[in-house]
Order: sequence, then structure tokens, then C-alpha cells
Amino acid sequence: MKLSTKTRYGARILIELALQLDQGAVQVSKIASRQKIPVKYLEQLLRTLKLAGIVKSVRGPKGGHLLAKDPDSISLGQIVRLFEGQTDLVDCISFPEKCDMASECLVRHAWYDATTALYEKLDGISIADLIDDNCKKPPGLPVCPVNSD
Repeated sequence: MKLSTKTRYGARILIELALQLDQGAVQVSKIASRQKIPVKYLEQLLRTLKLAGIVKSVRGPKGGHLLAKDPDSISLGQIVRLFEGQTDLVDCISFPEKCDMASECLVRHAWYDATTALYEKLDGISIADLIDDNCKKPPGLPVCPVNSD
């Protein structure tokens, strides 16, 4: 499975909003600049995240976007499903009728197990975990970004 740009950017948007959590609403231009996401594309992704109840908007001079949920309660699995749909590694898992060999296939159960393991792993990683893990990196690796302008 190859994840789309929507999913990768969606995760980066949520990380950015989580990093700015204590500073209130974050303007689109700031997210776009810091995460190197084109503004028009960013606005589309924010709409999807708002419809899912993960992000909310604030109007006014100090307006922008912020997380509608705690970073601990937003998982990578949620983000992948939101932007990709529930994607199985092979079609015969979801649609066995598409394969003449599905009922006797010796590999099908392995594909099912791999898909299940992938989503269990992604469901176990929250936005907060990603930030925490990054802040604990050993010397020489990129470190937790500092909230500065």
C-alpha cells in the first residue's frame, strides 16, 4: 500500500496543530509555510478534517484552525482511513467474489493478517505519540520542533 499525499499531509497538518496547541488557532498561511503545503491543497484537507470532527475553525482576527480532539485520541489509523478509506492489501479480502480462487487461496489469510496488523499498528500510534517520540530522539537526529515564529 502506498499512502497518498492527502494522508501524509493530513498527518503533518495535525502534528502542526498539536505543536501549536497552547497558542490557540493557527492561520492557514502559517501551517502552509511551516509544513510546505500549498494553501489551496491545505484548505481542501482542512475541510475533510473539519467534516470528520478532528479540526475546528475559529473566525475573526485571531482566527484559524485548531484541533477539535486531544492529540492522544487521534490515531494514524484514523487519518489513513479518512483519506484512503479502509484499504486492504489485496482486493480479495474485502471482495472475495472478485477472485475465483478466494475460497481455496493459501495466501489470502496471510494478506488478511497483514492488513489487520497494519491497521492495529497505525491505530496504536497517536499524534501525541509522534510528537513525544520525536522529542526523545538521540543526539544527531532531527529533534522536536520549537514553537517559534
